[in-house]
Amino acid sequence: MIDIALAVALDWIIGDPYWFPHPVIYMGKLIGLLEKAGRKICKKNIHLRLFGGFIVLITCSISFTIPFTLLHLTKGFPLVYHSLNVLLLWTTLAAKSLHKEGIKVYHSLVNGDLEDARLKLSYIVGRETVNLKEEEIIRADVETIAENSSDGVIAPLLFAMIGGAPLAFLYKAVNTMDSMLGYLNERYRYIGFFPAKVDDVFNFIPARITGLLICAASPMVGGNILDSFKIMFRDRRNHKSPNCAYPEAAAAGALGIQIGGANTYFGEIVYKPTIGDMKNKLNNRHIVDTIKLMYGSEIILTIIYFLMVMLYGR
Repeated sequence: MIDIALAVALDWIIGDPYWFPHPVIYMGKLIGLLEKAGRKICKKNIHLRLFGGFIVLITCSISFTIPFTLLHLTKGFPLVYHSLNVLLLWTTLAAKSLHKEGIKVYHSLVNGDLEDARLKLSYIVGRETVNLKEEEIIRADVETIAENSSDGVIAPLLFAMIGGAPLAFLYKAVNTMDSMLGYLNERYRYIGFFPAKVDDVFNFIPARITGLLICAASPMVGGNILDSFKIMFRDRRNHKSPNCAYPEAAAAGALGIQIGGANTYFGEIVYKPTIGDMKNKLNNRHIVDTIKLMYGSEIILTIIYFLMVMLYGR
């Protein structure tokens, strides 16, 4: 329990320093090498799809085994074990990083620099940003922060609470594979099939819990818990992903805004259903409010976890 509290605190204070050799970087390098090898070896689409499953097995096995082994070897040395555990858990959380990257877009918009806002946004979204208007930039930033409140904060925290750092690392591997390979376009349709499906499975429960937590945190931004829940329940299927609409719809309901619509990925226009009602016109303050919802949901989950541990033990 204390290890998780310290990891959350470290993430809030330090985040992901650019100089730090973050494990996700090495997960990404491994996935990139495997993808390159698979494209050389596989000549048919069915083989490429099967190789995507192989990428899942290898990446997940390595990502789970390394922290598990390190913690097992240090169990006899409590100070080393808990210090290492906190460090490992810290690297799986991304609240401060998401805050920092999302707020850069906000500051660029406040300064009236749309070009810089598009550039900053391009670092955190998969869609093309070069031609986006101000409202579209805000929408993309809000959607990304809301979605990643699950992927980058609540989901790894939940897996850490259940299975410690090894399970949290396994989740990060799954999520990294999906972010690199899980696109519904011609290039990734086959090799990314299994990474995308596994990510859907791993995020099924966390996404729904994140949505509920965001609804619970909605009064922090002047929202209504019941209204947020109604929008989340109504629009939970308005996304090609079976999971992403839950945190996005909860945030849209809390803020009284409408998100979704057309986006361009790798030159292809992808049309998405809208989420939420346009009670309020999108403005840059909604970026700040979405960040507040992210922190609020994390705080609520952490409090619930502490209460459960104190009541039932572990």
